[in-house]
Amino acid sequence: MPSKNLSLSMKIFIAMILGAITGLILNFSGSPDWTHIWLVDGVFKVVGQVFISLLKMLVVPLVFVSLVCGSSSLSDPKMLGRVGGKTIALYLLTTAIAVTMALSAAVIFEPGVGAHPNAMVEKEIAEATPLTQVIINMVPTNPVAAMADAKMLPIIFFSVLLGISITLSKEKGSRISDWFNDMNAIIMKLVTLVMKFAPFGVFALIAILAATSNYQDFMAVGRYVTLVFAVLFVHALVVYPTILTVLGRLNPKTFLLKMRPAMLFAFSTASSNATIPVTLETVEKRVGVSNKIASFTVPLGATINMDGTAIMQGLATGFIAQFYGVDLSITQYLLVVVMVILASIGTAGVPSVGLVVLAGVLTQVGLPAEGIALILGVDRLLDMTRTVVNITGDSMVTTLVAKSEKELNLEVFNDPSAGPGFEQRQDKPHFHA
Repeated sequence: MPSKNLSLSMKIFIAMILGAITGLILNFSGSPDWTHIWLVDGVFKVVGQVFISLLKMLVVPLVFVSLVCGSSSLSDPKMLGRVGGKTIALYLLTTAIAVTMALSAAVIFEPGVGAHPNAMVEKEIAEATPLTQVIINMVPTNPVAAMADAKMLPIIFFSVLLGISITLSKEKGSRISDWFNDMNAIIMKLVTLVMKFAPFGVFALIAILAATSNYQDFMAVGRYVTLVFAVLFVHALVVYPTILTVLGRLNPKTFLLKMRPAMLFAFSTASSNATIPVTLETVEKRVGVSNKIASFTVPLGATINMDGTAIMQGLATGFIAQFYGVDLSITQYLLVVVMVILASIGTAGVPSVGLVVLAGVLTQVGLPAEGIALILGVDRLLDMTRTVVNITGDSMVTTLVAKSEKELNLEVFNDPSAGPGFEQRQDKPHFHA
């Protein structure tokens, strides 16, 4: 198959396999020292570090622009009230549950314990910052300086305030809002360009990892992958159905079965944004949510609701800390929770963008951002799975909000044949409480 026809997912997967094979050959074949000097510490190191630098380069502009766009998008006065409040509260609740589960799983099962860090990354761990100082530092005295130093919490705080101010400025603010939306499209294109380099970066980083790691290191990565999958499945198949049953009095099995088309599309694209049209069609025609609710909550969810990404970031932070033998304090764990909840608002729904935000989270708690190399090779498959969780969460919250606003057609919800291509009955009231 011509390489130009391969998807980015397949290219990264192939690069991961080739990198692992190359590294293992260098590790166990007794290759001469010059191969390590010129390849492992030379070409591979340059390519891998350049890719890591590209990811870190995107952190500040991505979070700043995306957050301003997300917080300024609530411009409709009707939606800024009751519906907006319910939607945002539920999104933040599910994200908080997701990252708390992830960190708890990392602490309990310790996927990174037993591995031994190698020379690939120099460990530079900062001292823990007291929680009171963290709260004080959230308010930037100089937003430009905060961006220059990549201090994520002050950037998030300033971005949200700026977005709200743009909304309150109405007509004058709309021009600035349009500019930020255009800039957001440009930043997303930049992310796409950087990710084209991902296969080469993955090959180099995995080759270095395989050439310098031992058996325990690879077992640790395997435990991390298994744990991420487990938490993602628990969140999608236990947490969401429980919330839907308790708050909405709706059948979760019916909901999950109706969401299958959107789930499959999300898995194949690994992009919440790309799945928005399919998600909208599914929740409206198969689940029975009115367009008035879905057209607001689904795009908003693709912007601020990233439960799957939050799970990855929480577990990855715990895994990387354990891999390098770092004991995070309670304050640092709380900081990760806050960071992931707030940063999820600024995480765009495009493939692999969660890795960019993870770099900021790691830096904030004093862990080396280069530790992303440990999980980068397996992240694409996890990315596809966590995107399914993301859009399922969007749809679950959309359904709950519609039910509370009497904008959910229960006949459509309970009709297994409802959906695109089926004629909906018109002889009965359309929406019910």
